[in-house]
Amino acid sequence: MNKPLVMDSLKLLQVPQGEFELVRKPRNELLQAWDAADEFLLNYVDEIKVLSRHGKLLILNDAFGALAVALANHPVYSWNDSFTAQLALRENLLANGYPAEQVKTNSGIDFPTVTVDCVLIKIPKMLALLEHQLYVLRQVLDHDTHIIAAGMARNIHRSTLELFENILGPTTTTRARKKSRLILVQRDQSLKEGQSHYPDSYELQVDRNYRIINHASLFSRDRLDRGSQLLLEHMPVAERYRRIVDLGCGNGVLGIIATALNPKASLLFCDESYMAVASAEENFRAAFAQTREAEFRVADGLQGLAADSRDLVLVNPPFHQQHNVGDAIAWQMFKQARTVLVAGGELRIVGNRHLAYHSKLKKLFGNCETVAADSKFVVLSSIKHS
Repeated sequence: MNKPLVMDSLKLLQVPQGEFELVRKPRNELLQAWDAADEFLLNYVDEIKVLSRHGKLLILNDAFGALAVALANHPVYSWNDSFTAQLALRENLLANGYPAEQVKTNSGIDFPTVTVDCVLIKIPKMLALLEHQLYVLRQVLDHDTHIIAAGMARNIHRSTLELFENILGPTTTTRARKKSRLILVQRDQSLKEGQSHYPDSYELQVDRNYRIINHASLFSRDRLDRGSQLLLEHMPVAERYRRIVDLGCGNGVLGIIATALNPKASLLFCDESYMAVASAEENFRAAFAQTREAEFRVADGLQGLAADSRDLVLVNPPFHQQHNVGDAIAWQMFKQARTVLVAGGELRIVGNRHLAYHSKLKKLFGNCETVAADSKFVVLSSIKHS
């Protein structure tokens, strides 16, 4: 049976480099794995003939691999803080006839050291991440390296352009095309002052004082967000919580306080962001040195973790992926948590009240209790009964 044409069009990217079948991760049949900025950038790269057959290309923040797959006939390096973005890239390379290793990948922590001829940048959601990346980019840029950034026009602000101008050099923008723009940057080798401000940190007082380190891609880097604060105020404490997961751990605050309040527990910190897991590990080691056990895992949620192996899962789930709002990631987290929890194990989350996680958890677990709430956030608990 033929699939509806609308579904096919959502999967097929048509650009001068060819036609490419692309999917998102997590899978979402209603959303494309690329945006108009990707199309604009690929068309522009073809128009100006910036890439020779052997020219090295570095791509930053390629959400699902659309840019890297379309340009995979060139030597491509992909730098991304997202593990799921790297998984999507590998899947999409295979789906389009390339080996999964066709594109060399680096995590947000490990930057490629090879000098490149062209840099393509998708504007990330976090301006701090862009700032950090631009400073680090100086290591691989020659004076004649082409630097082209792209984003939806609504996400490109004066502050965005000032970062490029102050860190790399003279910057111009194109006219908008399908509500997207390109940023064209000329490297000024005289600009050598300044360095990345990240990681940064803040002080947190709970049972004692903690210094919380945050790498550039993390949400709420200068203070504890209100949702996490509410969950900290209602942290589960019980003898039965021996194996605890901080899922989507960010800087690890939830897991660190769970460790302090549950002295016999071992912790698993898990996030799809390399910078998040690095932050969580630094913060845990600073808080407990070698006196407590913990594992740190960059992964697609709890994928690959043994079923019926954990007593408590803590989650402050994201409700966006890049610039798109939705609950697909949260729903995946909830389902994975149910799988890894033992019978009698608990999932405890905090979320915005309007997201109606209560109904989702009740459908998945058969139960959901409201532990606490304020005007904006709610703490919910579900128990796995079988």
